Amino acid sequence: MTPASRYPPDLDRWREAARIAARARELGIRLAVPGARRRDVAEAIETYVREHGAQPAFPANLSRNDEAAHYTPDADDVAELADGDLLKVDVGAHLDGAVADTADTVEVGGGRRHVHLIRAVHDALAAGIAAVRPDGRVDDVSRAIAEAIRARGLKPVVDLTGHTIDRYVLHAGKSIPNVPGMSDATFVEGEIVAIEPFATNGAGRIGNGAFGHIQRFRRPPPAGDPVLAELFARFRTLPFTARWARSPEERQALDRARRTLQAYPVFVEAAGGLVAQAEHTVLVGPSGAEVLSLAPAPDR
Repeated sequence: MTPASRYPPDLDRWREAARIAARARELGIRLAVPGARRRDVAEAIETYVREHGAQPAFPANLSRNDEAAHYTPDADDVAELADGDLLKVDVGAHLDGAVADTADTVEVGGGRRHVHLIRAVHDALAAGIAAVRPDGRVDDVSRAIAEAIRARGLKPVVDLTGHTIDRYVLHAGKSIPNVPGMSDATFVEGEIVAIEPFATNGAGRIGNGAFGHIQRFRRPPPAGDPVLAELFARFRTLPFTARWARSPEERQALDRARRTLQAYPVFVEAAGGLVAQAEHTVLVGPSGAEVLSLAPAPDR
């Protein structure tokens, strides 16, 4: 297999999915103000993705404070963001399975209480991306991420990782740890990769919290259920939420399919520490990483 053979044949589609995801991420950050309901912010992000020609690759994750990942509001969620919340805005978009995954962290209310955590993950994201090379070691990226976070007196979260992405597959098998010594893999030119550091002032590990209203099909549903078949055709194995059910019949079908579904718990910091996250989708190019999900110019 030549390196060029790993490039997606429809690379422009992956780039466009990333542009849409980046704009939706920035919209979510702008909407994250005191008093905003998390459900309204999530639905605005997802609506933006759909209105611009893509589909959400997963429900908008709006995890705050010690929640590291995997929280999306359900249909009845009325919780409001509070001044000082440390909010992770994690967004995915796909075009016919060409997936982009990107995230950033914002302090609700625009204060500076958590600026060191946000700067740490920004530093780590930049350092990790700079270390990406075709045929280069994943461990070099992991070391760069960990050193940038530790330089600010914080801890990388050791059991959350970046990941390769394939068509309709968000986590495609190759992990990019946020600490060194955990991978002997190398990057291949043409791969699509999410670089995804997490920093905390806690223990540096996560535990499982409550159900985060996110699930996915682990396998195709049993034959003979047309409603479930339509849901599987819509989502494939990408994560989704019952909030996206279009009818009572679809909600009932999801209840019937529990053995076919994987539920995602909220990941919470093991010691209750605050967690910040930043993430870009990158292409492993001939001389390094091409960042696909950069912050775009404002919409006009």
